[in-house]
Amino acid sequence: MEPKPSSASAVTMAQIVLPSQANAAGNMHGGEVMKLMDIAAGVVAQRHSHCNVVTASVDQLTFQEPIFVGDLVICHAEIVYTGRTSMEVLVTVQVENLSRGEIKDALKGYFVMVALDRNGRPTPVPPLKLENEEQKRRFEEGRQRVAALKKAARNSAS
Repeated sequence: MEPKPSSASAVTMAQIVLPSQANAAGNMHGGEVMKLMDIAAGVVAQRHSHCNVVTASVDQLTFQEPIFVGDLVICHAEIVYTGRTSMEVLVTVQVENLSRGEIKDALKGYFVMVALDRNGRPTPVPPLKLENEEQKRRFEEGRQRVAALKKAARNSAS
C-alpha cells in the first residue's frame, strides 16, 4: 500500500453546544464532547483507510477548560500513528466563546481506530507518510502508546 500523509485525512468539525448537551449548570457533558471527538476520529480513520472502522481505545483524555451552552466546540483530528490494522488519531478540542471571541484549548485525547473488512475482521491500513520531524516524533510516541496499550491488555487477560 502507498503511504498517505496525515494531511490527506485530517478533519476539523465545529458545533454549537445546545442545552440538551449540558447539565443543569450549563456545562457540556463530558460524554457529549467525547462523542464528538469519537466521530472526528472515525471520519479521519475512514478517510485514511477507506474502510469501516471501530474505536478500540481512548487514551490520555485530558480536560483543560469547561465548555458551556452556546460555546462553539471545534474538534481537529489527525492520524499520528499507523500500525498494521490500526490507526492512532490525535483529537484536539478548542472552545470558542462567541460573544467574547475567545478561543481556548479545552481537551485532547488519543483514539485508536481499527479498520475492518466486509466480514468485520481487522484489515491492513496504508502506512503514514511522515513529512517532517514533528510527525516522526509523534509517530514514535504513538508507537510507544499503542505498544503500552497492547501490553496492558495482555497483562489484564492473564
